[in-house]
Amino acid sequence: MAKPNFQFEKRQKELAKKKKQEEKKQRKLEEKNPPSSDPPDRSNDESPST
Repeated sequence: MAKPNFQFEKRQKELAKKKKQEEKKQRKLEEKNPPSSDPPDRSNDESPST
């Protein structure tokens, strides 16, 4: 029977934990600074054509 690779399992847990923390950090930043829902400025798009 093969020996379990505890270092691999530990590394995978650490990576999962780090990823989860990053996602949580991003969610908090988005809640703090919500994206603006204002319509984009269209003054340049409506320039008269000659």
